[in-house]
Amino acid sequence: MTDEQKIKKVKTPAAVSAAPAAVLVSAEAKMVRMSPLKAGRVLKLIRGKKAAEGLTILRFLPQSAARYAEKVLKSAIANAEHNNQLSRDKLVVAQAVANNGSLLKRWRAGGKGRAMRIKKYTTHIKIAVREGR
Repeated sequence: MTDEQKIKKVKTPAAVSAAPAAVLVSAEAKMVRMSPLKAGRVLKLIRGKKAAEGLTILRFLPQSAARYAEKVLKSAIANAEHNNQLSRDKLVVAQAVANNGSLLKRWRAGGKGRAMRIKKYTTHIKIAVREGR
């Protein structure tokens, strides 16, 4: 191995600080009583869109997950305006995810005197916005 191959290129401090990091402002609703798959289908529709457009989309969707997502998106927008002084018109939905919450295990009577387990899913809905476009 030659000396030139051993030398690693190091970024100068000016190059590192030249690109400002986009500030992500988020809001989260935990333990929402619905399946993460159902919530994820709704959140997929607003990911990458402008925040105002996302609110309009959620307002007219028939799914019940849209009501929870709308509340979380409104909260994320309010957090961005109040805590980070970001402009409401420039906000973009950067992340919109529905993660698994804890599983509620319930029992129902089954055949021949047995108990059958019922799984009631919960989800954590997280939406993050950033300034863009």
